[in-house]
Amino acid sequence: MNPIPLQHIVIVGGGSAGWMAANLLAHHWSPRGVRITLLESSEIGIIGVGEGSTPYLRQFFSRLNISEAEWMPACNASYKCGIRFPNWSKVAGYETYMHPFFNQADLALGNEFFRNACLRRRGADADANPQDFFLAAELARQRRAPHYRPRPDGQDSPATDYAYHFDAGLLGQFLRSHALKLGVRHLIGTVQQVQQTESGDIQTLRLADGSNLDGDLFIDCSGFRGLLINQTLGEPFLSFADNLFNDRAIAIPTALPEGEDIPSETVSSALKHGWAWQIPLSHRYGNGYVYASSFVCDDEAERELRAFLGPAAEGQTARRLQMRVGRVAQHWRNNCLALGLSQGFIEPLEATALMLIQFTVELFMAEMERGQFGREHQAPFNRRINQMFEGVRDYVLTHYQLNTRDDSEYWRENRANRKISDRLASILDVWDRGGDFEAELTRHGDDLMYIRPSWYCLLAGMGRFPGQLQAYKASPAPVSRQQAREALAQTAAQFYGHREYLHLLGQR
Repeated sequence: MNPIPLQHIVIVGGGSAGWMAANLLAHHWSPRGVRITLLESSEIGIIGVGEGSTPYLRQFFSRLNISEAEWMPACNASYKCGIRFPNWSKVAGYETYMHPFFNQADLALGNEFFRNACLRRRGADADANPQDFFLAAELARQRRAPHYRPRPDGQDSPATDYAYHFDAGLLGQFLRSHALKLGVRHLIGTVQQVQQTESGDIQTLRLADGSNLDGDLFIDCSGFRGLLINQTLGEPFLSFADNLFNDRAIAIPTALPEGEDIPSETVSSALKHGWAWQIPLSHRYGNGYVYASSFVCDDEAERELRAFLGPAAEGQTARRLQMRVGRVAQHWRNNCLALGLSQGFIEPLEATALMLIQFTVELFMAEMERGQFGREHQAPFNRRINQMFEGVRDYVLTHYQLNTRDDSEYWRENRANRKISDRLASILDVWDRGGDFEAELTRHGDDLMYIRPSWYCLLAGMGRFPGQLQAYKASPAPVSRQQAREALAQTAAQFYGHREYLHLLGQR
């Protein structure tokens, strides 16, 4: 292993970004003599409403050797099989669909779905809603956990993929406690002044209590204000407002009804001026409304969310949040690495915030391990992180491009918005005219960030097909939704109920 050219890393800001970074860095580098200090202010609140993840978070806990039984009960966590999208589309049979996480058991029916989707976009009448063809969707319908019961024959069951829901505040507390066990130094204080060297590097943080904090590397986890990357180094922020209109969110928790099983999916329902999330934890629902302030005022948005939630929201306090959607031009500049909201944010439709944090830290660590720590190595690093942000942006933006609602100017303008990347425009064009979609996805490669099944599920799930369909007479006949559902139901019966499995982990 190459020596790590850092002696002291200072993380400015706690929350998910700060404590995820502290854990990863301490786990790998503290045994090699690198000191890590996390500074957070008691005066600055944490947003803490992002309560969903992608499957990538499983790798995070695996790297730290933390089992689900250790962290999930501590964070009131539950399982997530995918995301369901009601009311984005008005196409008959496609008013709701699910973006599932994909499993080994999906191989046969998944291929039938791809075939049906290709047939239908060329005008054949074939069932092609992904919620009818993937195991994760059936598990969610039956409110099951993504874990098989032990097989009577003792054989291993096919692998399943999944993500999590969690209480963001409790997750931050858990990660802080674990980081302290790994030797991370935790300071409470407020940065009053940042001193730089002649070369522009950050040298010293002067705190409000008069003390100084020196370091070799400074990680900016200060949130949307970007204390180090924006305010100190002057790194420009590139807004995605022309692509993604939403810049506000309102969050309201509600109770989880006793006596019924816990859903194992996120639900992202389209409303009049945006979309509402519903995230089931082991003890409550996390709910919120993501919307654009240029189309609706905060008060009206809150009324709309409360009406959507019904009596369960009565008496519950709403939190109103502003979002800065976009990214910095350079995430690693001088001796500063921006992370989390400081580096950028893409609205939470696909729950990618923690994935972007984790990916950035792990790529940075990999560069250091290879000895790639000079200024000349920052450009390729920044290109890779920007590629990821823009790939996620394009996938999220596609939801709005494909919407077929007509009940507000918000949805009409989203659909008509032509300020999209050339890559996304090409993908939509090839799909619409029945071209070689496989070749188109292959052409863009890693730039897409989302794998082939995800693109099929999104485009087919929203009912993006020709209006005039014809009966398909060739052989073999397409697999129908009823046939697929019956097969999935038999497989899903082999899985634990969601609440049952959480009890096995130690959830109350």
